[in-house]
Amino acid sequence: MATNGKLTAKDYKTDQEVRWCPGCGDYAILAALQSFMPELDIPKENIVFVSGIGCAARFPYYMETYGIHSIHGRAPAIATGLATSRPDLSVWVVTGDGDSLSIGGNHLIHALRRNVNVKILLFNNRIYGLTKGQYSPTSEIGKITKSTPMGSLDNPFNPISLALGAEATFVARTIDSDRKHLTSVLRAAADHRGTSFVEIYQNCPIFNDDAFAAMKDPQTSADAIIPLTHGEPIRFGPAGDDGLGTYAVVQEGFRLRVAKADEIDAAQIVVHDATDHELAFALSRLSDQDLTHTVTGIFRNVARSTYDDATRAQVQQARDKAQSNGGADLQAMLNGRDTWTVVG
Repeated sequence: MATNGKLTAKDYKTDQEVRWCPGCGDYAILAALQSFMPELDIPKENIVFVSGIGCAARFPYYMETYGIHSIHGRAPAIATGLATSRPDLSVWVVTGDGDSLSIGGNHLIHALRRNVNVKILLFNNRIYGLTKGQYSPTSEIGKITKSTPMGSLDNPFNPISLALGAEATFVARTIDSDRKHLTSVLRAAADHRGTSFVEIYQNCPIFNDDAFAAMKDPQTSADAIIPLTHGEPIRFGPAGDDGLGTYAVVQEGFRLRVAKADEIDAAQIVVHDATDHELAFALSRLSDQDLTHTVTGIFRNVARSTYDDATRAQVQQARDKAQSNGGADLQAMLNGRDTWTVVG
């Protein structure tokens, strides 16, 4: 621990050998989280990382906090129980596109709709990495893999649209290679009270290398990435004569589209509002399977009562009522009409 009593990134590194494939984007995400954790100013023993199964699920071994390496797809359910029973904990879920959107799909959407006070980080590499390269729920149509030798026929999930459809109160997207942006999104997710859902594009160099090349190549990234800033007009691309992005997002009926900024009136440019659910969903549909244009940043950030707070309030209310009646209500419930006596 640092001599001034403040934690540093080193304090969050374990003695375990980090075992991902060379060049895996998980290394960058791990480093960003370890560097960011001291900002929370929370004792390490009050932080828990819960994972399911997959490459991303190794995360708890590498964070010097409490951790649970759980079962396939069930990390959100376990995290829900933990957050509900222990309000003093900061609970984080680390999952992958296969773990959370296939076998874990139901657990994910119910955690989101309930608004449990957990932070869900979905590492999306658009492939099954741990099981050696099968197509995943986010693989694009036509993807040739070991399990789809003639190309995938499945229409992929859009994780951001899915989260917004489940009424998630905080929804964001970032990418493993942009440390500054990744850290800023993690910071906002940590500050949010309720379920924070963060999709992180993460490169798998062995089974799906360069899946996000357009977003990472300095020659194309400005054209490919549409960054969101609350309260700011949505412009992107190389700077034009006015010093602003050469492209803009405009509304056309009930849809959004990308236009050249110099061919439209500035008043037509959409101003991002992270509290506008309909706008957030429309923005999520701008990202095509080929990632020609990909929206990053915070799509939605609103306040709503959380499931765990409400559950604890109900429990306390029941306790107070039972105590005021000398326990009679509890006994009446136990002896009520939904109980049976079995005789032999």
